[in-house]
Amino acid sequence: MESALRAAVFLTLVAGTAAQNPCLCPMNRRTHCDMESGSCICKAQGSNQRVDCSTLTSKCLLMKAEMNTRTPRYFSKPEDAFRDNDGLYDPDCDSSGTFKARQCNNTETCWCVNSAGVRRTDKGNKYMRCSELVRTGRILIELKHKERESAFLKSEVENSLRQFLQNRYMLRQNFIPDIKYEYPFIQIDLNQSSTQKSYGDVDIADVAYYFEKEVKRDSPFHSSNAFNLSVKGVPLDIEEILIYYIDEKPPEFSMKRLTAGIIAVVVVIVLAFITGITVFVLTRRWRTGKYEKVEIKEMREMKRGESP
Repeated sequence: MESALRAAVFLTLVAGTAAQNPCLCPMNRRTHCDMESGSCICKAQGSNQRVDCSTLTSKCLLMKAEMNTRTPRYFSKPEDAFRDNDGLYDPDCDSSGTFKARQCNNTETCWCVNSAGVRRTDKGNKYMRCSELVRTGRILIELKHKERESAFLKSEVENSLRQFLQNRYMLRQNFIPDIKYEYPFIQIDLNQSSTQKSYGDVDIADVAYYFEKEVKRDSPFHSSNAFNLSVKGVPLDIEEILIYYIDEKPPEFSMKRLTAGIIAVVVVIVLAFITGITVFVLTRRWRTGKYEKVEIKEMREMKRGESP
């Protein structure tokens, strides 16, 4: 069943591009392809690793190709300046196209990532070690579509997105446990543990990356394979997308990950608490001192009344 689905999707994609170029990779436009012994062999740009054009290219190889095909920076980097390596970076991939557990982006600053290539630890020096590549077993994709006169039917949104993810990215239905729709927001739940994923299954991290790039109008597919996301023939115009990654093991961030804004809020709360205690103590002392003076005054008056 799965092999038939993959073959059908692949033939559909090839049919739309074969007239333009008989040797190309319809699933990944950032490849260079050549005919070798009568077969079309495609390799990913940046890594020069051979890719299977009948399925999705791994996210790691896609990111590496993006980094190596970008227009070179014209201006020189200012002295002592640095960049945040989160988001798109030049990853280290193993021979199968999987992210290596430790990433450094060609610098001496390194960190550990999950199977989706997302940082899951604080950053360290080049000697830091990552004992394993922790799998991302669940991904939540949150979407917001443009305002319209009326909401779509929930069942139609769910059915359309399920079919879209299956037909376009070859993702099996059992890896899409839930799709929620509350106008104008959509949440797609992808779930795929290491025990569920079998040979030949596309990875949910690769599906999420392909989908995100297409929503942002930077499709990894060739241009002939247009991105047409719709509900009952009506375009589903997505204007916002957020992706959350849930690993099979908790991330290992320390308090250093707190942003300056959060730290500032914590400091303000602590100072307010200390100020409150100080005011309370001073007020109590003032009141206690006042009562003591009144008592002393009354005692003196009583003594005067008792004297002959």
